[in-house]
Amino acid sequence: MTLKAEFERYANDVKKVKTTPADQELLDLYGLYKQAIVGDIDIDKPGITELKGKAKWEAWNSRKGMSNEDAMNAYISLAKEAIEKYGM
Repeated sequence: MTLKAEFERYANDVKKVKTTPADQELLDLYGLYKQAIVGDIDIDKPGITELKGKAKWEAWNSRKGMSNEDAMNAYISLAKEAIEKYGM
């Protein structure tokens, strides 16, 4: 299985966990996913009143400079942990 195929499989599987992961775990998954798919962040930081958008922006921005391949590998590892922890 190619890295991209494995990444896509885990991206799909992690959505099926029985219990919603903690907010920080979701933000970590989001940041890694966006870095793997899009690359370095390419949007402006949301305003101070947009708390959810700001948190997501910061999660993605924290991965700036990480290669797509490294982001995919890190995402797969984190997704595996979430699936084991929260069940499917």
